[in-house]
Amino acid sequence: MHEQLSQLDIVKQSRQGKVRDIYDLGNTLLIVTSDRISAFDMVFADPIPGKGKILNRIAVHVFKTTSHIVENHLISDRVEDYPPELHSFREYLEGRSMLVKKTRVIPFECIVRGYISGSAWNEYKKTGTVGGMLLPGDFRESQKFAQPLFTPSTKASEGHDENISYREMLGYMDKKIAEFVRDKSLQLYNHAHELLLKAGVVLADTKFEFGAIGSQILLIDEALTPDSSRFWELEDYEIGTSPRSFDKQFVRDYLIESGWDKQSPPPPLPPEIVASTLERYQQICDIITGEKSP
Repeated sequence: MHEQLSQLDIVKQSRQGKVRDIYDLGNTLLIVTSDRISAFDMVFADPIPGKGKILNRIAVHVFKTTSHIVENHLISDRVEDYPPELHSFREYLEGRSMLVKKTRVIPFECIVRGYISGSAWNEYKKTGTVGGMLLPGDFRESQKFAQPLFTPSTKASEGHDENISYREMLGYMDKKIAEFVRDKSLQLYNHAHELLLKAGVVLADTKFEFGAIGSQILLIDEALTPDSSRFWELEDYEIGTSPRSFDKQFVRDYLIESGWDKQSPPPPLPPEIVASTLERYQQICDIITGEKSP
């Protein structure tokens, strides 16, 4: 937790995720996005300075521009709208925090894949399936699906998330809820894919999370950030390759090439990797929001 916020009583009702610190304010939550970066379920000691503000800026923009598709939990990202006891922490909270509605989290990550890459490509090479769905035997890496696929995963509090099929997901919840989060996830993906393609970016895949207040289901957490999405440069896109990306894949690729075993403590990130990661995050932020980073 940030040392300044730890002075408040709310720290007793807080929890730290891999990237976000969440403070329980009663009926609302304060979400603070740090500069931490994680990969392969490990949080690295080296932060990416400014990354938290970039992620928060994207999430706020997406929440504000997609509420016509599905309502979300955002109340405000303006510190002056936060409870008075938080105002003295404006310098830290400004630009990296959100006041949101508190929901009952639906414990699944709603992943939408428009192209075959990453863990989906690895699954397909082994079993001929993606998300448990049997696909033709002639797909190539990065190839576009005829229609985007909904491939959920469990949301583990510790350890690894587990990819499951939509049919398995139905076993954990009411069919109407499963259909709602599936359909809204696909609508959000299609909306973003169309907009980004016009800007020269391919949204290969992404994930969404949902929560409920009573019978209402809301989009929560964050959306369409380079931490949770795979963005490719359209000019570099070619089937059978791994295109240049504007996301965390750059860090993953470096770690794989470094020979790290993914079990021992993560190696330090060289300054040039930190700088290049931040540059890519800033680029996709400017594209998504349509505004230059401050």
